[in-house]
Amino acid sequence: MLGIAAVAALLIFNHYSKDLPDYSYLKDYQPPILSRIYADDGRMMATIAAEQRVFVPIKAIPKRVIDAFLSAEDQDFYQHNGVDYSGIIRAVFVNLENLGRDRHPMGASTITQQVAKNMLLTNEVSVARKVKEAILATRLEKVLTKDRILEIYLNEIFLGNRSYGVAAAALNYFNKSLDELTIAQAAYLAALPKAPNSYNPVREHDAAVARRNWVIDRMQINGRITSEEAKLAQAEPLEMHSRDDAETVTADYFSEEVRRQLVTQFGEDEVLEGGLAVKTSLNPELQAIATRALRHGLINFDRRERGWRGPVAHMTGFSDWQKSLKKIATPAGGEEWTLALVSAFKDSEVEIAFADNKRGRIPWSELSWARRELANDEFGPAIHKPSDVLSLGDVVMVEAVKAGDDGKAYPENTYTLRQVPVVQGAIVVMDPHTGRVYAMNGGFSSHISQFNRATQANRQPGSAFKPFVYMAALDKGFTPSSLIMDAPFEYFQGPGLPLWHPENYSQEFYGPTPLRVGIEKSRNVMTVRLANAIGMPTIVDYAKKFGIADDMPELLSFSLGAKETTPLKLVTAYGMIVNGGKRITPSFIDRVQDRDGKTVWRADKRDCNACTSSIWSPDYTAPDVPDTREQVEDPRTTYQMVSILEGVVQRGTAVKLKDVGVPLAGKTGTTNESKDAWFVGFTPDLVCGVFAGFDDPKPLGSHETGASVAVPIFKEFITQAIKGKPATPFRVPPGLREVRINVATGALAQPGDKDAIWESFIPGTEPQEGQPRTILDGSVTGAASDGAAGAMTTTPAATSATMSDDGTNPVIIGAPPVGGPPAPIETTLPRPASQSPATTGTGGLY
Repeated sequence: MLGIAAVAALLIFNHYSKDLPDYSYLKDYQPPILSRIYADDGRMMATIAAEQRVFVPIKAIPKRVIDAFLSAEDQDFYQHNGVDYSGIIRAVFVNLENLGRDRHPMGASTITQQVAKNMLLTNEVSVARKVKEAILATRLEKVLTKDRILEIYLNEIFLGNRSYGVAAAALNYFNKSLDELTIAQAAYLAALPKAPNSYNPVREHDAAVARRNWVIDRMQINGRITSEEAKLAQAEPLEMHSRDDAETVTADYFSEEVRRQLVTQFGEDEVLEGGLAVKTSLNPELQAIATRALRHGLINFDRRERGWRGPVAHMTGFSDWQKSLKKIATPAGGEEWTLALVSAFKDSEVEIAFADNKRGRIPWSELSWARRELANDEFGPAIHKPSDVLSLGDVVMVEAVKAGDDGKAYPENTYTLRQVPVVQGAIVVMDPHTGRVYAMNGGFSSHISQFNRATQANRQPGSAFKPFVYMAALDKGFTPSSLIMDAPFEYFQGPGLPLWHPENYSQEFYGPTPLRVGIEKSRNVMTVRLANAIGMPTIVDYAKKFGIADDMPELLSFSLGAKETTPLKLVTAYGMIVNGGKRITPSFIDRVQDRDGKTVWRADKRDCNACTSSIWSPDYTAPDVPDTREQVEDPRTTYQMVSILEGVVQRGTAVKLKDVGVPLAGKTGTTNESKDAWFVGFTPDLVCGVFAGFDDPKPLGSHETGASVAVPIFKEFITQAIKGKPATPFRVPPGLREVRINVATGALAQPGDKDAIWESFIPGTEPQEGQPRTILDGSVTGAASDGAAGAMTTTPAATSATMSDDGTNPVIIGAPPVGGPPAPIETTLPRPASQSPATTGTGGLY
């Protein structure tokens, strides 16, 4: 009989030994592990993984954790050869003894068998699989050490809660590293392999505690812990602990942009499974400030220009209302707010109740904005009392407030009515010297849409493009005090097309005006004349040179910001203005390391051998790192533009920023019909761009501009960002001469002149006493080539003028001839295909 059994066993062994999977690769196997994204201060931002796993070498796994798993899963692991025959016999007897007792059957698979099943076989429940599993286990024991097998097991096993491996489980269940786990916590993790979902510490708490305590008993029986340790461990409460907010950074749009760049550079498999450690440029403090500023700005606009779109839900009855309130989902984008039930009206306020039975109030001052929003951008009648806005049983989103818009203090438990705005926007904050992006938000909330308006939305910048037109003019010989005629003209666009009448936002004209004022007051007519004088091909070259657009039609309307770009590109271009004309490339990632800690990519490509020195002495000096940035613009010209853009804040369209109290410069931008609102501003070491608009472009409002929508967002951001930091003046490059001029006329300042400022000139170009001045005048002209729209040659139109003794009244003494048929240009900025084309320009760029 024994011989027959041996022959049968041999035949079975030979039969199932055929076509077994190759296991030799496990010698050098590296499990797929998650990639981690870190902020600049080292805090975790996000993880990217197909499986949430952190690989830990066996030598780094604490003995306490190993003892717990061996006691629970395979107490004789270091004695058997892959299959524990005594364990199989023991399991058979125990399972026979437990028949009819409603207990889980005792398993007999060793850890080696589990590795064989998990790594080489399927989860099929069959005798065939068990035989193959046993055969592979014995073979694995011959080619792998016990420690290697245990290392693979502890890093591969699924332990529920999106956790693969013990390290990920320790973080996800207890927010601890492995060496911080208590005996009870290690035992709980060891209790999970059999059925993770059956021992969830929240949903199945009692079962989880019972299973954990069983593991603790096994650890004591096996001599891994003392009876006193076992008693204390079993008395320890089983509680989950998520990561504290202070340990992580939330920046969804930033993290997603990093993920996209990683996938493009390293491939999806490497990002999902390669265990990359990614250090980003994100500054958590600036990111938090930028997020708040953008959200506040969009909410304020929504209240000012839109209206109340109604409650989240309405309850018709109040029986068991707390339970019903808990079941109502918060709308996407409102995750930071709380749902409340309108429970009563009292005087001029609304009483509200929360699911936890807490009570509060919404005063009239926090309701008075909520006129009803109707279809087709129309609104209901004016509201006079709370019941005009809300009804009993309404479920609304609210946020606690301590003071109203007037600064008046509110009593405790005062709330404001909230709703998710329909307008969207973006904010980008960058280091202008390196291109490192410190903060970025691509919308009100990533829960509404993952579409990143900072990097993916191509929108018209409007007058925010004008600085690049004026810089081109400065390079062509114009100066900040050159006079440009601000007067009406007509432009013939071609057969069958109406005349184009460029207009200023104010719909007024101001005569001969200094170039500086053209930027400060954002004069459209001056900009078009200037663009025609220097030629649109030059303007297009500047748009390309500063990375705003790769292609731009050579049409005069595009000098007013008709070519779409992204906020990130425009902020980068402004960064090159403030940094002295050095090329920068926006970067989100500083460094990438592989799973072994080796740096495989870094943004800073400069060589600096002295930077890695580990020797320090009191007379240590910082190494001289070469500046490899390309010089794309004359630093003297860029400083002239910085100075002019300072004037935008001091006297122009961004004068709301004047009281911030530090050197600031920037430019507003508003497109036709106020569909896009912009402001890009900067200090000497920080540049920030803000965009706001509807995703389906439509007017923001008849009186809304970059100054009313984007500037307040920038102001809230910059006020907090520079708080407590010293004010740094803008850096002046060599090769400039400072001359006092009258800012309104561009002429030399006279004694006692109240409008005098220091203006920067390239030596030899500054105004001279008694010298005749030139005024750029005449109609915009051009010659079409073969009737092709947009193909034009431009003739600078300049005339001589003399100045009166006080240098304030130019007198035009000539005008250039009009030459050739004018080139056709667009009447307005390009519109979506779904909208009918306009026939005349509105001149609404600001």
